[in-house]
Amino acid sequence: MKNILIASTSTLANENYLEYLLPELTTHFQDCDTILFIPYARPGGISHQEYTAMVGLAFAKINKKVIGIHQFEDAAEAIKNAEGIFTGGGNTFVLVSQLYKNNVMKILSEVVKNGTPYLGTSAGSNICGLSIQTTNDMPIVYPPSFKTLGLIPFNLNPHYLDPDTSSKHMGETRETRIKEYHAFNTVPVLGLREGSWLDVKGDTITLKGHLTARLFRQNQIPEELEPGTDLSFLK
Repeated sequence: MKNILIASTSTLANENYLEYLLPELTTHFQDCDTILFIPYARPGGISHQEYTAMVGLAFAKINKKVIGIHQFEDAAEAIKNAEGIFTGGGNTFVLVSQLYKNNVMKILSEVVKNGTPYLGTSAGSNICGLSIQTTNDMPIVYPPSFKTLGLIPFNLNPHYLDPDTSSKHMGETRETRIKEYHAFNTVPVLGLREGSWLDVKGDTITLKGHLTARLFRQNQIPEELEPGTDLSFLK
């Protein structure tokens, strides 16, 4: 049975890394002593080692050890043998490129669908959907495919921002970008605001946190979903 947390962000304003999620993670990874971390997204271009060390400090607060996938000779075997898995944020295109380069996109999808506890934040959440076509990131590298893990039957837009009515900025809003996507695609998109996450247990997908999420569907008016909403109806 799938056991997944899909968070919009790793860090809230004026908080430490993963701080707001630690109570959830204590339960989510309760049967895990060691977490396999996938640092491929490299926020700001930091090294895999630096990123893993930062994550290790956060998980130490709930008495979990973290080991980076880059420390293994065989990435696929590391995923198969993992007690729990965390994929962090950064650049989604870099993350997807590395998952394909190391031939682990398929095996990662399989082990998570088979029940290995998984946490994704930001880019690590983007890959839980059907594709990365609704990410906010710059395409700084060219992955072999936009297709991702398919752990949920829709796409995400983490860090979703509402239009700032006081701003003089004339660029496209997130909502406009998603409407552009729906001019060519039918897959629903969930705008997940920072501080919100999805809790996936088997085929049940529940919106968690204190904020609403914004659901976009082709040729329909966007809809605000309350915390606690079951999103299993989305296809």
